[in-house]
Amino acid sequence: MTDKPKPKSTNMPRTTWLLAFRLSLGTLALVAIATQLSVHIQYSFSVVNFFSFFTNLSNLLAAIVLLSGAFQLMAHRRPTARSDWFRCAAVSQMAVVGIVFAILLHDVDLGSLRPWVNTVLHTVMPIAVVLEWWWIPPQNKLNHQQLLQVLIFPVMYVTYTLIRGAATGWYPYPFLNPENAGGYGGVVAYAVAIAAVCYLVSWMLFKIANMRNKTAKS
Repeated sequence: MTDKPKPKSTNMPRTTWLLAFRLSLGTLALVAIATQLSVHIQYSFSVVNFFSFFTNLSNLLAAIVLLSGAFQLMAHRRPTARSDWFRCAAVSQMAVVGIVFAILLHDVDLGSLRPWVNTVLHTVMPIAVVLEWWWIPPQNKLNHQQLLQVLIFPVMYVTYTLIRGAATGWYPYPFLNPENAGGYGGVVAYAVAIAAVCYLVSWMLFKIANMRNKTAKS
Protein backbone atom coordinates (compact mmCIF):
# COMPACT_ATOMS: atom_id res chain seq x y z
CA MET A 1 0.00 0.00 0.00
CA THR A 2 1.45 3.37 -1.01
CA ASP A 3 0.82 6.78 0.46
CA LYS A 4 -1.27 9.10 -1.67
CA PRO A 5 0.52 12.27 -2.72
CA LYS A 6 -0.54 15.28 -0.70
CA PRO A 7 -2.52 17.82 -2.71
CA LYS A 8 -0.76 21.10 -3.28
CA SER A 9 -2.00 24.00 -1.23
CA THR A 10 -4.46 26.18 -3.10
CA ASN A 11 -2.66 29.18 -1.60
CA MET A 12 0.65 28.40 -3.33
CA PRO A 13 -0.13 30.08 -6.69
CA ARG A 14 -1.48 33.13 -4.87
CA THR A 15 1.59 33.33 -2.65
CA THR A 16 3.90 32.96 -5.64
CA TRP A 17 2.17 35.73 -7.54
CA LEU A 18 2.18 38.00 -4.49
CA LEU A 19 5.87 37.37 -3.89
CA ALA A 20 6.71 38.16 -7.52
CA PHE A 21 4.48 41.25 -7.41
CA ARG A 22 6.10 42.66 -4.29
CA LEU A 23 9.66 41.93 -5.37
CA SER A 24 9.23 43.36 -8.86
CA LEU A 25 7.29 46.44 -7.78
CA GLY A 26 9.59 47.24 -4.86
CA THR A 27 12.65 46.84 -7.08
CA LEU A 28 11.08 48.98 -9.83
CA ALA A 29 10.45 51.81 -7.37
CA LEU A 30 14.03 51.67 -6.06
CA VAL A 31 15.45 51.66 -9.60
CA ALA A 32 13.28 54.65 -10.53
CA ILE A 33 14.36 56.59 -7.42
CA ALA A 34 18.05 55.69 -7.95
CA THR A 35 17.85 56.71 -11.62
CA GLN A 36 16.37 60.10 -10.82
CA LEU A 37 18.82 60.62 -7.96
CA SER A 38 21.73 60.02 -10.34
CA VAL A 39 20.25 62.61 -12.73
CA HIS A 40 19.85 64.98 -9.79
CA ILE A 41 23.49 64.55 -8.82
CA GLN A 42 24.62 64.82 -12.46
CA TYR A 43 23.09 68.30 -12.64
CA SER A 44 24.68 69.20 -9.26
CA PHE A 45 21.28 69.61 -7.62
CA SER A 46 20.93 69.32 -3.86
CA VAL A 47 20.57 65.75 -2.59
CA VAL A 48 18.72 67.12 0.46
CA ASN A 49 16.22 68.74 -1.88
CA PHE A 50 15.76 65.42 -3.68
CA PHE A 51 14.81 63.68 -0.46
CA SER A 52 12.57 66.60 0.48
CA PHE A 53 9.98 65.61 -2.11
CA PHE A 54 7.01 63.80 -0.60
CA THR A 55 6.82 61.64 -3.73
CA ASN A 56 10.36 60.30 -3.30
CA LEU A 57 9.98 59.65 0.42
CA SER A 58 6.61 57.94 -0.03
CA ASN A 59 7.86 55.73 -2.86
CA LEU A 60 10.94 54.83 -0.82
CA LEU A 61 8.73 53.80 2.12
CA ALA A 62 6.44 51.85 -0.20
CA ALA A 63 9.41 50.01 -1.72
CA ILE A 64 10.71 49.09 1.74
CA VAL A 65 7.27 47.86 2.81
CA LEU A 66 6.85 45.81 -0.37
CA LEU A 67 10.27 44.17 -0.12
CA SER A 68 9.79 43.54 3.62
CA GLY A 69 6.46 41.90 2.83
CA ALA A 70 8.17 39.74 0.21
CA PHE A 71 10.81 38.63 2.72
CA GLN A 72 8.05 37.80 5.23
CA LEU A 73 6.45 35.55 2.62
CA MET A 74 9.75 33.81 1.87
CA ALA A 75 10.33 33.27 5.60
CA HIS A 76 6.71 32.04 6.05
CA ARG A 77 6.10 34.66 8.74
CA ARG A 78 2.76 36.28 9.43
CA PRO A 79 2.62 40.08 9.23
CA THR A 80 2.71 41.79 12.63
CA ALA A 81 0.38 44.58 13.69
CA ARG A 82 3.29 47.03 13.34
CA SER A 83 4.14 45.88 9.80
CA ASP A 84 0.48 46.18 8.82
CA TRP A 85 0.45 49.74 10.19
CA PHE A 86 3.56 50.66 8.18
CA ARG A 87 1.94 49.13 5.13
CA CYS A 88 -1.20 51.20 5.64
CA ALA A 89 0.90 54.37 6.06
CA ALA A 90 2.77 53.59 2.84
CA VAL A 91 -0.40 52.82 0.85
CA SER A 92 -2.24 55.92 2.08
CA GLN A 93 0.72 58.17 1.29
CA MET A 94 1.08 56.66 -2.17
CA ALA A 95 -2.64 57.17 -2.82
CA VAL A 96 -2.24 60.83 -1.82
CA VAL A 97 0.78 61.12 -4.13
CA GLY A 98 -1.32 59.90 -7.05
CA ILE A 99 -4.32 62.11 -6.20
CA VAL A 100 -2.29 65.29 -5.59
CA PHE A 101 -0.26 64.78 -8.76
CA ALA A 102 -3.39 64.23 -10.85
CA ILE A 103 -5.14 67.31 -9.43
CA LEU A 104 -2.38 69.85 -8.72
CA LEU A 105 0.81 68.85 -10.52
CA HIS A 106 0.02 67.16 -13.84
CA ASP A 107 0.53 70.45 -15.75
CA VAL A 108 3.57 71.61 -13.74
CA ASP A 109 7.00 71.66 -15.42
CA LEU A 110 8.81 68.66 -13.90
CA GLY A 111 12.26 69.81 -15.02
CA SER A 112 14.82 67.01 -15.14
CA LEU A 113 12.37 64.31 -14.02
CA ARG A 114 12.59 61.45 -16.50
CA PRO A 115 9.18 60.63 -18.09
CA TRP A 116 9.32 56.91 -17.24
CA VAL A 117 10.36 57.70 -13.66
CA ASN A 118 7.47 60.16 -13.44
CA THR A 119 5.06 57.45 -14.63
CA VAL A 120 6.39 54.89 -12.16
CA LEU A 121 6.42 57.15 -9.10
CA HIS A 122 3.21 59.10 -9.72
CA THR A 123 0.97 56.56 -11.47
CA VAL A 124 2.15 52.95 -11.45
CA MET A 125 3.13 52.76 -7.79
CA PRO A 126 0.04 54.50 -6.35
CA ILE A 127 -2.34 52.32 -8.36
CA ALA A 128 -0.41 49.10 -7.73
CA VAL A 129 -0.11 49.40 -3.94
CA VAL A 130 -3.79 50.31 -3.55
CA LEU A 131 -4.79 47.31 -5.68
CA GLU A 132 -2.49 45.09 -3.63
CA TRP A 133 -4.16 46.36 -0.43
CA TRP A 134 -7.53 45.30 -1.88
CA TRP A 135 -6.17 41.98 -3.13
CA ILE A 136 -4.36 41.06 0.09
CA PRO A 137 -5.72 43.10 3.02
CA PRO A 138 -3.78 43.07 6.31
CA GLN A 139 -4.66 40.21 8.62
CA ASN A 140 -4.66 42.30 11.78
CA LYS A 141 -7.70 44.44 12.61
CA LEU A 142 -6.90 48.15 12.32
CA ASN A 143 -8.36 50.62 14.83
CA HIS A 144 -9.07 54.36 15.01
CA GLN A 145 -5.93 55.12 17.02
CA GLN A 146 -3.79 53.59 14.27
CA LEU A 147 -5.74 55.62 11.72
CA LEU A 148 -4.74 58.86 13.44
CA GLN A 149 -1.14 57.67 13.71
CA VAL A 150 -0.99 57.32 9.92
CA LEU A 151 -1.22 61.12 9.73
CA ILE A 152 1.98 61.64 11.75
CA PHE A 153 4.33 61.52 8.79
CA PRO A 154 2.36 63.92 6.52
CA VAL A 155 2.10 66.44 9.37
CA MET A 156 5.81 66.15 10.12
CA TYR A 157 6.59 66.51 6.41
CA VAL A 158 4.60 69.73 5.98
CA THR A 159 6.13 71.18 9.16
CA TYR A 160 9.65 70.33 7.97
CA THR A 161 8.97 71.75 4.50
CA LEU A 162 7.68 75.07 5.79
CA ILE A 163 10.51 75.52 8.32
CA ARG A 164 13.21 74.59 5.80
CA GLY A 165 11.52 76.61 3.05
CA ALA A 166 11.45 79.73 5.24
CA ALA A 167 15.17 79.26 5.93
CA THR A 168 16.33 78.42 2.39
CA GLY A 169 13.67 79.91 0.14
CA TRP A 170 13.22 76.53 -1.61
CA TYR A 171 9.96 74.57 -1.60
CA PRO A 172 9.43 71.18 -3.26
CA TYR A 173 5.89 72.00 -4.41
CA PRO A 174 4.35 75.30 -5.56
CA PHE A 175 1.28 74.90 -3.34
CA LEU A 176 3.55 74.85 -0.26
CA ASN A 177 5.34 78.03 -1.31
CA PRO A 178 3.67 81.09 0.27
CA GLU A 179 4.60 83.21 -2.75
CA ASN A 180 2.66 80.89 -5.08
CA ALA A 181 -0.16 79.93 -2.72
CA GLY A 182 -1.27 83.44 -1.76
CA GLY A 183 0.66 83.63 1.50
CA TYR A 184 0.75 81.32 4.48
CA GLY A 185 -3.03 81.33 4.62
CA GLY A 186 -3.09 79.66 1.21
CA VAL A 187 -0.43 77.17 2.29
CA VAL A 188 -2.45 76.28 5.38
CA ALA A 189 -5.57 75.82 3.24
CA TYR A 190 -3.71 73.46 0.90
CA ALA A 191 -2.14 71.61 3.84
CA VAL A 192 -5.50 71.14 5.56
CA ALA A 193 -7.10 69.93 2.32
CA ILE A 194 -4.30 67.42 1.72
CA ALA A 195 -4.48 66.25 5.36
CA ALA A 196 -8.23 65.74 4.94
CA VAL A 197 -7.62 63.69 1.78
CA CYS A 198 -4.96 61.67 3.59
CA TYR A 199 -7.35 60.99 6.49
CA LEU A 200 -10.19 60.05 4.15
CA VAL A 201 -7.96 57.73 2.12
CA SER A 202 -6.61 56.07 5.28
CA TRP A 203 -10.14 55.65 6.65
CA MET A 204 -11.23 54.01 3.40
CA LEU A 205 -8.22 51.67 3.48
CA PHE A 206 -9.05 50.69 7.07
CA LYS A 207 -12.68 50.04 6.13
CA ILE A 208 -11.69 47.94 3.13
CA ALA A 209 -9.22 45.87 5.15
CA ASN A 210 -11.55 45.23 8.10
CA MET A 211 -14.53 44.53 5.84
CA ARG A 212 -12.65 42.01 3.68
CA ASN A 213 -11.16 40.31 6.73
CA LYS A 214 -14.60 40.02 8.31
CA THR A 215 -16.01 38.58 5.07
CA ALA A 216 -13.16 36.06 4.81
CA LYS A 217 -13.75 34.81 8.37
CA SER A 218 -17.53 34.51 8.05
